[in-house]
Formats: sequence, structure tokens, C-alpha cells
Amino acid sequence: MQVKPYKDSGQEKKQQVEQMFDRIAPKYDFLNHFLSLGIDKLWRRKAVRLLSQYAHETVLDVASGTGDFAVAASRLKPTSIIGFDLSEKMLEVGRAKVQKLRLASLISFVKGDSEQMPFSDNQFDAITVGFGVRNFENLKQGLSEFFRVLKPGGTAVILEFSKPRYFPMKQIYYFYFLKILPWIGRIVSKDHSAYSYLPESVLAFPDGQDFINILSGLGFSDIEEHRLTFGIATIYLAHK
Repeated sequence: MQVKPYKDSGQEKKQQVEQMFDRIAPKYDFLNHFLSLGIDKLWRRKAVRLLSQYAHETVLDVASGTGDFAVAASRLKPTSIIGFDLSEKMLEVGRAKVQKLRLASLISFVKGDSEQMPFSDNQFDAITVGFGVRNFENLKQGLSEFFRVLKPGGTAVILEFSKPRYFPMKQIYYFYFLKILPWIGRIVSKDHSAYSYLPESVLAFPDGQDFINILSGLGFSDIEEHRLTFGIATIYLAHK
């Protein structure tokens, strides 16, 4: 069964995800960094360091949201970065952020559906995506689009939440993720579903070898898995 943000809504997952992120956009950055204790910034830096070994002149940041991954990737000094996201409200925050950081000449934002991207075949050297692929309505379709728009030899860097496997981190993680995080998220964001959807979507996501198998089945090769902070998150590197 597909996990959706608003269980009583008749909308498809894609529309619900867009609505959810539009609602929480003003508080998204604060909650992201607060609820992860700032560790999410370290994870992105690690992902960017891994990408630095490969071609990165042109970068597409999928599910870009407020642009944190795009900003992190700017350290690689590519020629262009496009942040692509379904939520216009999130992109508005991202545009203001890159303007303030004086990165607007490097980073631009485009609104659209990650499962039907308006880009040419073989257009980008690299794709980054942070905590976004589990929100796809059709995961395989979205990842197929990654493969299509990457140049031959291009690299997809996918940072996503995963599930710790060992005691005691596994037990601590589940208690925090299922009890504490949704409660704080509801209070701050004023959205009673968004931060319940977050742990539900993570638990439903096919992480680890299951995700690697999906990537491999779509044509990606030389796939690497880098587990972070006792398995709370994972970076997947996949090459075309």
C-alpha cells in the first residue's frame, strides 16, 4: 500500500506531496536542521565530497525544495545547477536563499514533476537528490527519468533516510522517529500530517540492497552504498 501524507484525501500522492510541502515551506528549513540536530548538513557535505570525484559541470538537484543540496553542491564550482521541485512555495524559499548567498547566477529553480522532467536526454553530468525519492508516486518512473537525463558516464547521488539495523540505535531511532519527531513537527509546522508521513514514508521505503536492486534493474551500474550515522541515512552513488 502506498504511503500518502493525507489519508482522508482523495488526491493522488503527487498532489498531496505538493500540498504538504507548500504548507510547511516557511518552517521547513528550521525543522529539518532542528529535528536532525544539524546532522543533515554533514550528510550533504559528505555526498558532495563523494560527487567531487566524478564529472559535475552541470548538476540537476531533484526534489530540491529550499535548495540546501544545490547550495552544498555549489562548492564544487560547476557551471550550472538547476534545482527542480514540485512545490512552488519551497522553491520561493530556495530562490530567496540563493539570492542572499549571491548564488543566483549559478543556481536556478524550475517547478515540475520529477517523474516527467522537461529536460533533454543526456543533459546533465550529475544528479543530486536529498530526502526526495521516497516521495515519488512511482519510484521506478522517477529513477528512470534520472537515467534518461544523465549523460553517459554521469552520476546520481541519492541521499535518503534509511533504517538502522542494530541495537541500541535501532530502538532509539524508532522511538524518536515514531513518537518525538511527529509531535514536534505538528507543533511547529501546524500541519498535523506532514511529520507523521515522514516516518511512515521512511519505513515503507525500500532502502539498502532493495533500493540498489531497483537502481541496477533500471540500468545503473557501479552502485555504492554509504551508510551514515549508524544507518539513519544512506548515500547511494549510481552511474550511467
